[in-house]
Amino acid sequence: MISYLVVGAAAFLTSGLTLYSGFGLGTLLMPVMALFFPIEMAVAATAVVHAANNAFKIAVVGRHADRSLVIRFGLPAIFAAFIGAAALGYVSHFGTLLTYSIGPRTAVITPLKLIMGVLMLTFAAFELLPRLRELKFDRKHLLVGGLLSGFFGGFSGHQGALRSAFLVKTGISTQAFVGTNAAIGFLVDMARIATYAAAFLAARSAPPITQDQWPLIAAAILAAFAGVVIGKRFLHRVHIRSVQTLTGVLLGAIALAILSGIL
Repeated sequence: MISYLVVGAAAFLTSGLTLYSGFGLGTLLMPVMALFFPIEMAVAATAVVHAANNAFKIAVVGRHADRSLVIRFGLPAIFAAFIGAAALGYVSHFGTLLTYSIGPRTAVITPLKLIMGVLMLTFAAFELLPRLRELKFDRKHLLVGGLLSGFFGGFSGHQGALRSAFLVKTGISTQAFVGTNAAIGFLVDMARIATYAAAFLAARSAPPITQDQWPLIAAAILAAFAGVVIGKRFLHRVHIRSVQTLTGVLLGAIALAILSGIL
């Protein structure tokens, strides 16, 4: 029951708060999922919730998406997402580097946790440091932006912050920004979910997410849908800087926990 409350609350809050920012759901939900799943499974489970949430957002605001941006940014992102997801499958099989005890708890440090922790600290810096927070890019860099966003989306689920930084500079309206973000995010999610499933099936001859884990994922999806509905009504009252700061602080704290082997 605690897992449902924690994951459901995280999915609801982050889905609502990040509706217009275009990032944050996967960034914050993945570490929460990691409390109840192995970290590589947490990435896959978060991808399912993220994809369902983006599909729901497409149904709500998808008609405003800029098709040109979806193609110019989304196609490179899909290609890179396959590479990033495959890299995750490869790294997830590396052995343990260090184990130590903290009271009754055993902390385990693996190469995957180190990479994840460093990536999460990097993205936390993008939310907290003024120079990185204000970083924006021109349309001529859409190809590079798509490749970078797609790769990190496939590898760790951290795709939204980079994607938003590139898209916000294009001068599109808020509705088009939300719709375009959702469309590209959904395409990347489909690419990485397919790659995760193929990689885990090939390695273990079993589904990447077991049958008893699906109810928790379903609860997270429903909570995320509710967050979109509520967020669409009230998000204008929440300052985007507050969302960025909250995301950065929580992300940094959880990254340190992962790097230490506690999570």
